[in-house]
Amino acid sequence: MTVFLTKLDINTGSREFRRDHANIHDMHRTVMSAFPNITEATPARQAHAVLWRLDSTNDGYVQYVQSRTEPDWGVLPEGHLTAPAEVRPLRPVLDAVTPGRRLAFRIVANPTWCEAKSRKRLVHREPQRQVEWLMRKGEQHGFVIPNAGAEPDVAPSPIPTLVGRKNAATKITVEAVRFDGHLVVTDPDAFTEAVVAGIGRAKAYGCGLISLAPAES
Repeated sequence: MTVFLTKLDINTGSREFRRDHANIHDMHRTVMSAFPNITEATPARQAHAVLWRLDSTNDGYVQYVQSRTEPDWGVLPEGHLTAPAEVRPLRPVLDAVTPGRRLAFRIVANPTWCEAKSRKRLVHREPQRQVEWLMRKGEQHGFVIPNAGAEPDVAPSPIPTLVGRKNAATKITVEAVRFDGHLVVTDPDAFTEAVVAGIGRAKAYGCGLISLAPAES
């Protein structure tokens, strides 16, 4: 399986980035502009297995984009980046997914649940519920969150609500949470699939991409 990971150093002074930052659907379209159009019924994001995340840094923002198709970042507007895009294969990360392997991780996710009577999709806002949501996802996707002392080894952090519009009639609101912590792989095949396909909802809008690194000793 060939998967690519891109690092984009964003120029926060770019007019296009400021537009995208105000409308998460515009940011989705900017990301997808680096991939070929799809004529099939499958949506382009799914066809190319595109996931992305915008991380804030001391200097501004870094955007990570993961995909099965190699992107062409030459389509980005002039001045959108402060450095050339860095594209590398994800194979070394996927090769590290072995049974019992402990890894550091980060994911921005949209922890939701379905209310039984109304069938409405609601958001978990309490940190404990958010962690419980992630642990349930682990059961589905081949990993567990180990304990650090008496508590699970993960820290949820709120991020600003992601907002935008697809059109005049459709407003987008995504309440996302950033999780940083450690996990242990229990089912390498299921976990690899989750790394490639993403976890949770709102994957078109910056959620679901899980980044992995060697665990701290």
